[in-house]
Amino acid sequence: MSASTQYKMSFAYLASIIIANIGFTYLPMIVLPGGYALAPMSFLVGFVFVLRDYAQQELKHWVLAIMAAGVAASYFLASPYVAAASAIAFAISELADWAVYTWTKRPLRQRVLISSAISTPIDSAVFMLILGFFSLPGLLIMTSSKMVGALLVWFWAGRK
Repeated sequence: MSASTQYKMSFAYLASIIIANIGFTYLPMIVLPGGYALAPMSFLVGFVFVLRDYAQQELKHWVLAIMAAGVAASYFLASPYVAAASAIAFAISELADWAVYTWTKRPLRQRVLISSAISTPIDSAVFMLILGFFSLPGLLIMTSSKMVGALLVWFWAGRK
């Protein structure tokens, strides 16, 4: 088995980090009723977390190296400010996720839901606060999009 097929989820995770940060940098904000601003990538970032869960299955704690590579690439391809905000938010939420994966010995299907329920609101809030566009609707949308991805994996994994 080649490295590209053996670590396909890790490669997908790396690409998703870079694409998300490029989107947060270059796509214009959506103005919501009430004057709140929301980044369009907020609807898609949930799948980054799901890919991270699968990459973590492939690489264990080495998944942090993929995250670092994604942040480094984002620094040059997107915005250093967005890359830094992403790294800080993700590092904080990754600690929560790491705790779930380390201390709960539940099946992957359950860990995806538990870790997402804990880490996604943390990541969303920290990221938006750093970039200066925090809003409760934005937090709910970002967290919901991340949880949709987790629920899809939970449902799909349960059918196997």
